[in-house]
Amino acid sequence: MKKINIAVILLVLGVLGAVGCAKIKVERAPVEGVVDLSGKWNDTDSRLVAEEMVNDCLGRSWASDFTRAHDAVPAVIVGTVINKTSEHIDAATFVADLERSLLKSGKAKIVAAKEPREEIRDERSDQGQFASPETFKAFGKETGADYMLQGAIASIKDEVKGKYVIFYQTDLELVDLETNEKVWMAQKEIKKIVSRSAFGL
Repeated sequence: MKKINIAVILLVLGVLGAVGCAKIKVERAPVEGVVDLSGKWNDTDSRLVAEEMVNDCLGRSWASDFTRAHDAVPAVIVGTVINKTSEHIDAATFVADLERSLLKSGKAKIVAAKEPREEIRDERSDQGQFASPETFKAFGKETGADYMLQGAIASIKDEVKGKYVIFYQTDLELVDLETNEKVWMAQKEIKKIVSRSAFGL
């Protein structure tokens, strides 16, 4: 019995020693590069989907029609993007990618969303009490959005014997805030095939 216990203890100590001696290796990758480890939705998917869908959106007639009618680019607010997948996807990252793509295009103005607006209004209220008259920012001068961009990300996973296919579908729509008309709708799909070896290698 004692021999077995000693053998078990030695085995545990050997495993712990091996773990303690394990080395961590870190490699830096280009931020714009594609790194896909698990097959799940990642920063590359977020950025590329946002860029492609914004390019399609701004290339449609509603944008040029608005600019021609008002001699100005439209003001867009990005609303809620719902995560309908089983994964933890930070929708705020995708929203930021959409806003960035819209702003970089030069074909739209971006209006702050609801939560940031509340913080900005609190600051403006503080300025009303504490800032000098020369630097105080008045209420009632906000830019009202002309359109709201909303959508959802959904996924389907099919798996068998260490191999699975994961399908992502992003749906976005642009709504005229005055009339509630949907002036643009689009869908972007991504399909990934992931293989996992029996030994996790």
